[in-house]
Amino acid sequence: MQVFLFGAGYSARAFAKLIDGQADFIGGTTRDGAKFSDLKKEGITPFLFHGTHASQEIVDVLARVTHLVISTSPGQTGDPVLAQFGETIRRDMRHLQWIGYLSTVGVYGNHGGAWVDEDTPCHPVSARSAERVEAERGWQKLCDARDVPLAILRLSGIYGPGRNAFVNLVNGTARRLNKNGQVFNRIHVDDIAGALTFLAKRKEAGIFNITDDEPAPPQDVVAYAAELMGVEPPEEADFETAPLTPMARSFYGENKRVSNRRIKELGFSFRYPDYGTAFSSMWRDGSWK
Repeated sequence: MQVFLFGAGYSARAFAKLIDGQADFIGGTTRDGAKFSDLKKEGITPFLFHGTHASQEIVDVLARVTHLVISTSPGQTGDPVLAQFGETIRRDMRHLQWIGYLSTVGVYGNHGGAWVDEDTPCHPVSARSAERVEAERGWQKLCDARDVPLAILRLSGIYGPGRNAFVNLVNGTARRLNKNGQVFNRIHVDDIAGALTFLAKRKEAGIFNITDDEPAPPQDVVAYAAELMGVEPPEEADFETAPLTPMARSFYGENKRVSNRRIKELGFSFRYPDYGTAFSSMWRDGSWK
């Protein structure tokens, strides 16, 4: 495999770590040249994503890439990778075999706590989720034209090393907001990496919800982390009266339970099927830090 990551961030770097040694080449973009050193240490050849034009350096390396992972956020003007490199991908990537696009379960919108799956129509509530729907459509159109399989991975709330309730408790930023009936799904970053690897190797196409088996109230997760640490959890706060940023409040405007049935039917097994399994493991081996 010759792999290229548009957006070598948290999830894409976990994928790179997992396939290190299995891929002949892993390249990845960042908007910050200061991150080059860290990416190189992780086995990723770094490239600068300018945000304004397609650099010839990236165009040249794409000519030999077989597997492409898109882990960048679209904006009001559309998907930046499609805008800058869409024509290169359409015309010049002769060896391209598969594309994986990291999206969000936010595209489903609000379902009042009911279950959704990959066949549920998209009714995004937030502008950022509406932009994701448009980006998904753009990538599907490109892949249909190229006759290349596209796997759209719709991710739930991401956690893992350095990003979890343990860290928030240590930092004093953990909150236990209580909104009646509210649940969220979650996904450990290692399971994102595992799902990407599974789908890339099989060159699978389709939409896949990459999420755990246990949608749960967010305050319960913080309480469980505090129990494992042996500390008192923060007091619960009522969502309606709690001071929140508009962004934070918007997340609570979507309430649903997300099924991961499709990828499991293909034979994929989640390493962390629920937050209890994941948090117990992270606390035990120290991988939460």
